[in-house]
Amino acid sequence: MSAASVAPSAPQKTNYDVVIIGGAMMGSSTAWFLASNPDFDGSVLVVERDLTFQKSSTMHSNSCMRQQYSTRLNIQISQFAADYVKNFRSFMGGDTRVPVLSIQNFGYLYLADQPAFAQVLRDNQKLQKAQGAGTRILTPNEIRAEYPFYNLDDILLGSINTLDEGYWDSGTVFEWWRRSAREKGVEYVGNEVVGITCPSGGARVQSVTLATGQVVAAGVVVNASGPRGARTAQMAGIDLPVEARKRFTWVFSAQSPLDRDLPLTIDPSGVHVRQDGPKTYMAGGHTVEDPAVDFDDFTMDHSLWESHVWPIIATRIPQFESLKIITEWAGHYAYNLLDQNAIIGPHDQVENFMFINGFSGHGLQQSPAMGRGMAELITYGAYRSLDLSDFGYARVRSATAIKERAII
Repeated sequence: MSAASVAPSAPQKTNYDVVIIGGAMMGSSTAWFLASNPDFDGSVLVVERDLTFQKSSTMHSNSCMRQQYSTRLNIQISQFAADYVKNFRSFMGGDTRVPVLSIQNFGYLYLADQPAFAQVLRDNQKLQKAQGAGTRILTPNEIRAEYPFYNLDDILLGSINTLDEGYWDSGTVFEWWRRSAREKGVEYVGNEVVGITCPSGGARVQSVTLATGQVVAAGVVVNASGPRGARTAQMAGIDLPVEARKRFTWVFSAQSPLDRDLPLTIDPSGVHVRQDGPKTYMAGGHTVEDPAVDFDDFTMDHSLWESHVWPIIATRIPQFESLKIITEWAGHYAYNLLDQNAIIGPHDQVENFMFINGFSGHGLQQSPAMGRGMAELITYGAYRSLDLSDFGYARVRSATAIKERAII
């Protein structure tokens, strides 16, 4: 029996210490870290509009993890995620029901065909190495020696890391966060927040109104509503520069499979492709225009594969000239228009309205650190494990972007 079929739509109480709007990866991470913190003894309500999560960014994700970022904080966030996944059962209290997980360390391979980006990769590698990452810079000949199937005629160099970098079982982590959070007393309801009461000029949210009419008082409200984050913030009279952007994924088999695992290869065009299973591969991309889309628009653009993605993949890896699409889908990034980085923490005026938004495709790999950080803010009023203050709302107010040069 699915969680969606048994979860109620009406909350049990009219007042909660924490109301989390959105129960997908970020909402459930926050809920689990709160419930698992012995210093937090409050009540938590998670309001999720679709408890099947079928249209969530969580379910449409490619479930990747990397340390190849250009900012120290993003590297550290992913390093915690890697440690969390590899020690998942331990983090879950040693519960023997919880499976032992690992990271499929096929790595990421960035390819540079221009001197400017080649220098960016060199600079990034120095920072990553200083943080303990295993990133290596490879010449075209070195790439050929390790991965002879690439066409590298236009490539100047590559950057690769096969240590704690690749893809992971995010679905299992998500499932256990929800299950464990419930067991620890977190309440999930299948409902939708349609209004937020925040008196004009007031410094605090008072309550949320649900689609079924209930008004729920809240000590803290957490906006974990993914691509809908700006709509949720607007209910409280707050502007948030986040919108839904469509991202396309294809899973295929090749008539001539590669003789070794394929790293997640980021072509200079922006198209990326990686190993998916023993005999399958996964590719991703988006349209050149990349407009904001409606929250319910998941229509595939079939012409994009034929005219853009496949030709690029087949040029880069000639063995992929003959392949068969197995499945395909469109999902959404919660795209931060300011700088494509996370926005986390309290609003600068409405002090009990919390953001955990705008991950722009990095959300699953950042969810352990972000959920932990949000739980610390709520419990202690400050970060204790990893200071995430750089990603606070103040930079949105001042339009001060964090320059991350490794956005995919």
